[in-house]
Amino acid sequence: MRTWHEIRGFPIAVRLLLLNQLGVNTGFYLLVPYLALHLTGDLGMSAAVVGIVLGVRNLSQQGLFLIGGTAADRLGARGVIIAGCALRTVGFGLFALGDGLPVLLAASVLSGLAGALFNPAVRAYLALEAGERKAEVFALFNVFATTGALIGPLLGSALLLVDFRASALTAAGIFAVLTAAQALVLPPRRVAPTGNSVLGDWREVIGDRGFLAFALAMVGMFTLENQLYLLLPDAARRATGREGAAALVFLVGTLAHLGLQLRLTTALKRRGNRARWIGAGLVLMGLSFLPPAAVAGHAGTPDGLADATVRVLNLGVMLAQPFVMELIPAFGRTELTGTYFGLFYVVSGIAAAVGNALVGWAMDAGGRADAPWLPWACCAAFGLASAAGIALLHRRRVLPAHHTAVPATA
Repeated sequence: MRTWHEIRGFPIAVRLLLLNQLGVNTGFYLLVPYLALHLTGDLGMSAAVVGIVLGVRNLSQQGLFLIGGTAADRLGARGVIIAGCALRTVGFGLFALGDGLPVLLAASVLSGLAGALFNPAVRAYLALEAGERKAEVFALFNVFATTGALIGPLLGSALLLVDFRASALTAAGIFAVLTAAQALVLPPRRVAPTGNSVLGDWREVIGDRGFLAFALAMVGMFTLENQLYLLLPDAARRATGREGAAALVFLVGTLAHLGLQLRLTTALKRRGNRARWIGAGLVLMGLSFLPPAAVAGHAGTPDGLADATVRVLNLGVMLAQPFVMELIPAFGRTELTGTYFGLFYVVSGIAAAVGNALVGWAMDAGGRADAPWLPWACCAAFGLASAAGIALLHRRRVLPAHHTAVPATA
């Protein structure tokens, strides 16, 4: 009940963007997790071609976040959000209507570009609209995003009983509704000039060494979050022998976010520096992987160990993530909020991709060398190393102590 009370206390723009993220994640996750299966099973494509299609989508998104953030600063976040959702509507519609490689590649590019546009723009709009309540807004944002990430795969698996096109058209329909709602309801904000050229803005943000160090230090958070889709579902399947066990991993995380996220963020905001809670969250995330590392490969491994790891991992995410999002715009000028978010996701996305590759390598190497503890120990090292990085940045006074940015007038 408290969560819904807090939501009503925010402006209509914030409430719409929270619902928007629920819809975005629902539409995304009802389609993308099943895309590879459609390409190989329904269309008979080789693994190499599937890798190209999926890689193009990911590269289009990760590589263009900076452009999306800059567009939000210069053109206004509202228009960029609407354009991003409209492009995702077209992209997902193409997945439903086309079977040829050129059409699928076009769909991948458009859906990736869409994410590169609206992801930094939504966060920039929320950061500016929320004022001093950024941490609470991003806590609620996590709740809605996590809920959508649970609803999406469940809805997608049901729609696959019809066929993949039903999933793709439903996803496209969700984004079409979101596009219309944003165009009708989301109020425009005044766009303040940055005072520089685009390249000048990029030089200013990229030249912020403290911010780049912060983005790199957060590699642990993004890498370990992604283990909810890689290492932990694999462990749940191995422990139980059931394919459906992976769904419980998502359910545990969603329930935790719904019940605790806002309460936790509100309580911690009043107690101590933000860097303390980011570091504590990263420590918890890293430590959550140590018990599985200790018992990996032993006979009688508890079935519930993966669930316990997920609970502690999600607690760490809930501690750290809202304050990470709150700190990002505090590094620079209000006029460059979108650019800072865009660069953060470029840097952390590349770093997390490298981290995920290392975890995947550790899974394979551990299997070959009869060392099943290796990927778990690798994840623990990522979390603890990131926590140490945040502690070092805080000790050297690199991190902003307070958020000084002032929202632009509407």
